[in-house]
Amino acid sequence: MSRWTRFFIVLIVGFGLGLLYGWVIDPVEYVDTGPESLRNDFRADYVLMVAEAYQVERDVNLAVGRLTFLGSGTPAEKVEQAMFFAVQSGYSPVDLGILRTLSDALQVGDKSRGAENP
Repeated sequence: MSRWTRFFIVLIVGFGLGLLYGWVIDPVEYVDTGPESLRNDFRADYVLMVAEAYQVERDVNLAVGRLTFLGSGTPAEKVEQAMFFAVQSGYSPVDLGILRTLSDALQVGDKSRGAENP
């Protein structure tokens, strides 16, 4: 058997054993991970989905509840972060407008809640 044949046999066997170990014997299991562990692109997509739902429902409190699901920080901050990421990533102008609508609604909601609780 040639040297190259043995090399490729060992390479294929090693690759197969690595897959067996990683997928069958000891696979990675994520336990109790929350939405705050999402990557920035997935967080921005989630905020965009909340903004799209807000555009249909027009319920700021429901949108706030959905945004608090992402962890710490105010809902307005989460929308601003998503907008920043969306601009840098080249989201469509329609999507940016939807995010802006939710951002404006959250700012108006914050001002009206502040007027009720001086």
